Amino acid sequence: MQPDSTRDLTVGLFVLIGLSTLAYLSLKVGGLEFSPGERIELHATFDDIGGLSVRAPVRIAGVKIGQVSDIGLDEDLRALVSMEVDAGLPLSIDSSAAIRTSGLLGDQFISVELGAEDDVLKDGDEFTFTESALSIDKLIGRFVQNSGVSD
Repeated sequence: MQPDSTRDLTVGLFVLIGLSTLAYLSLKVGGLEFSPGERIELHATFDDIGGLSVRAPVRIAGVKIGQVSDIGLDEDLRALVSMEVDAGLPLSIDSSAAIRTSGLLGDQFISVELGAEDDVLKDGDEFTFTESALSIDKLIGRFVQNSGVSD
């Protein structure tokens, strides 16, 4: 009877470890962070956010420093994006936020370009300089319109 209970215990532990690993990987792929550390909330307004979504990464030089926490409209009906970023980063007040795409058809993220001012953004501040998402549909439409194709 001893060998059967040892085998059952081994199989049970193996299944438990497998399920735990699967749950962890699912949460990581979903963008959840277990210990994000101290964060501040920053805002940016854009004319067009394209396919940007909540939990999209915020990056500096390709390194993730936070994520998009909310997307809505401001009083001028422009897209208002809220993001949580690491509090210890000295983001100067003239830093800019741009919506970029990973690869040719990849997911969109916010890329932060650092400015040169000494004053830094604080919790609740807004990026003054922004660049909206590049819309492939609009580019193709302009190209067709400007190519002079007519009947």
